Formats: sequence, structure tokens, C-alpha cells
Amino acid sequence: MNQIAEYLHIGGYAMFVWPAYGLALVGLVGILWLSVSSWKAREAEFMGLKSARENQGESGSSS
Repeated sequence: MNQIAEYLHIGGYAMFVWPAYGLALVGLVGILWLSVSSWKAREAEFMGLKSARENQGESGSSS
């Protein structure tokens, strides 16, 4: 158990290392969240354009 505590203490630099890991993790999660939300918005826009194009093709062929 003492070895684990020593490892987590990181030779006295734990107060610098662990917050840096935390900030990096927050940044990565933020980038992931922005990417997924942007992807969903683009997918919805694409599906709307695709639907409009299909509807335009159907109305154009019936005239």
C-alpha cells in the first residue's frame, strides 16, 4: 500500500501533475462533446437537405 501512495505522490510533484492531468481530461472531454454535437447538427442539416432534394425530385417528375 505504501508503494501505491509513493507512486501517487510522484516524488513531491503530485500537486502539479494531477491538476494538469485533470485539466487535460476536461479539455479532451470538451473537445469530444463539441465534436459530437457539431456532428449531430451537420447530420440533421444533411438529412434535411436530402429530404428536400428527394421531395423536389418527386414534385418535378409528376408535372
